[in-house]
Amino acid sequence: MESNGLHQADFDLFIKQVQKYVLEQLVPCEKEVFELNRVPEHIIIEMKEMGMFGVTTPEKYGGSGMNISQYIQFIEEISWAAPAFRAILSINTGMMTTAILKCGTEEQRVEWLPRLAAGEIACFGLTEPDSGSDAAALATRAVADGDEYVINGSKRYITNAPLADVALIMARTSSTNLAKHGHISAFLVPMSTSGVTVGKPDRKMGQAGAQIADIILDDVRVPRSALLGGVEGRGFMAAMQSIDSGRFSVAAISTGYAKRILASGLRYSMERKAFGETISNFQLIQAMLADSNAEIYAAECMLRDGTAKADRGQRVTTEAACAKMFASEMCGRVADRVVQIHGGAGYLAEYDAERFYRDVRVFRIYEGTTQIMQLLIAKAYASRVLRPVLTRDSYIQSRRITKPDRKWQVFK
Repeated sequence: MESNGLHQADFDLFIKQVQKYVLEQLVPCEKEVFELNRVPEHIIIEMKEMGMFGVTTPEKYGGSGMNISQYIQFIEEISWAAPAFRAILSINTGMMTTAILKCGTEEQRVEWLPRLAAGEIACFGLTEPDSGSDAAALATRAVADGDEYVINGSKRYITNAPLADVALIMARTSSTNLAKHGHISAFLVPMSTSGVTVGKPDRKMGQAGAQIADIILDDVRVPRSALLGGVEGRGFMAAMQSIDSGRFSVAAISTGYAKRILASGLRYSMERKAFGETISNFQLIQAMLADSNAEIYAAECMLRDGTAKADRGQRVTTEAACAKMFASEMCGRVADRVVQIHGGAGYLAEYDAERFYRDVRVFRIYEGTTQIMQLLIAKAYASRVLRPVLTRDSYIQSRRITKPDRKWQVFK
């Protein structure tokens, strides 16, 4: 997804159109989404016409070619509305496009990227019933058979599976675990392929309309041209390269939705009266509003810094993990405070606060749980800090020095 991005004036105009569309079309449509548990077809068509499915696809493949910073700002803006609207776009604009651009062959880019940009809906088949955070332990198998591969296995919690046109399926192409997860390959599988079955959409705590379901693959035959990159062993790399984009995206939706939630809390506090005045005048209410606003700003800063580094071509795995962890936890705190500001009304379904509280809980789980993010961040931090110590020890050993000289004292 590396590019110079849209011209700033064009991007600013697009964002204004998105803001208008969110307020005038998406927010009023939320009730229908909750009742139907799906995004209405007319909304999907409008999103396609506005080019939303192709925002990260390079212009040469039919998209608008946003860079990562612009894309994340777009996600923030559309996330003012219910999460279902972002969910229907996110696999196309994030994981799928990134994986094909970075790991696919040119033939695969030419075939799939224009279709994804035009609005053929994608899903990302990584998680399995017994393989979640430990993605390298997946059990789905793909066995070469002449000019084809035969895929067997199942995938769980797959966003957009009930309405997807194509899936990127991660599968083992070696019965033994190989170095650098070389036993994992990725396959571009049309959902209409014989042997592909989608389970019944799961009932969830929140995020009505953002459909997830299992995918079952029973002797699914795909041509060798479906193998991402044309080489076995690129699946884990594709997943990990695209997962940074996914984590920034979750951080962005957490930040954008937190703004919506906080605005609803402020509005309620300015309408609700107690002891003869609006509760927005109470200092403890103001403290919750202030803490929430400050944390939203901190999440925005992390996003701006991390995505700017990504646009410069820097590795941002740690930054993406930090942003995802902080923003998702922040959004949960904001939702909790807004329920508290509403008091008893915050527990009632007639107020948005109750829905917000349920919607945001999953942000701390998908694209890597908070605990997995903590492990990644801690490991990266330790590696960065301990490197000088290891260098010092190697320096001492190589010279058979029993006492470090002065320039190494700082690392004691």
